[in-house]
Amino acid sequence: MDPLEALDEISFWLERSQAPTFKVQAFRKAADAARKLPPDDLKKLVGSGRITSLKGVGNRSAEVITQALEGRVPDYLADLRERGTEALATGGDTLRAALRGDLHSHSNWSDGGSPIEAMVAAARTLGREYLALTDHSPNLTIANGLSVERLEKQLGVVDGINDSQDGFRLLKGIEVDILEDGALDQTPDMLDRLDVVVASVHSKLRSDKKTMTARMLGGISDPHTNVLGHCTGRLVQGSRGTRPESEFDAATVFKECAEWGVAVEINSRPERQDPPDNLINMALDAGCLFSIDSDAHAPGQLDFLQYGAERAEALGVPKERIVTTWPLEQLNEWLSLKK
Repeated sequence: MDPLEALDEISFWLERSQAPTFKVQAFRKAADAARKLPPDDLKKLVGSGRITSLKGVGNRSAEVITQALEGRVPDYLADLRERGTEALATGGDTLRAALRGDLHSHSNWSDGGSPIEAMVAAARTLGREYLALTDHSPNLTIANGLSVERLEKQLGVVDGINDSQDGFRLLKGIEVDILEDGALDQTPDMLDRLDVVVASVHSKLRSDKKTMTARMLGGISDPHTNVLGHCTGRLVQGSRGTRPESEFDAATVFKECAEWGVAVEINSRPERQDPPDNLINMALDAGCLFSIDSDAHAPGQLDFLQYGAERAEALGVPKERIVTTWPLEQLNEWLSLKK
């Protein structure tokens, strides 16, 4: 087995299982270090017993590399594969099988941990037909948001990736901040060039109900907006702790989403589970479309769609109202209505 593929796959399974970041990064760093060496040099280091002298390679990753070069699946990877045969979620099988794509993901261009190419490879492995690359906008400096110049450069990278794809499409996108005045945090000219715009609130989440409602309505009514991202901003678990829901007039917000053709995101991250069940029911009653998204920041997290599918199916969200079940042609028709 190729040792680089083994290390990358181990990272994928660890990300999928929400393993600690340091553990994932250990294998990612080992793969990066090994990737810089010619294959023969890597074999020589293993043969001489000096593989751990390579910066970034520890005892466990050295064992993986050694066993892979022996032509077998490393023990550590075999164990992860066996555990990975179990579904992440206990329900939602029918809806999960119907999902074709994902409209919210991040790369190492903003606050994701992996290159765009690695995200694409994982999406294809999972059977996705399309993936939207939605790195953050410039206002979110803590997440290394993309300026006009960096976004322009990224669009060229996406074009290059799509030129080499067959049967898969990487959509040009952004997770754009809804600013305090309701405007979107990117120039209209750049937003015009994108396939998908996910609009989200990331700051001053404890604003009063009237202020937050007006802010969200500003983002929803912008003709570029396709998806309203993690609408309450809540956190229910995880290393960042918990955070309560933002207060806003949900009935008014979802009514406007339905009228403007903006899909309400069902964010699949376990620590978000956003919107909560009662708000999904309100959005259903308002006639909204939905987008089940992973909000993945690493390749293995792309499989978090299982959690969103489980919640949506349990709440009776019809498949035909979930845009990420649509084939690419139908999705593009919907997206083009906002152009």
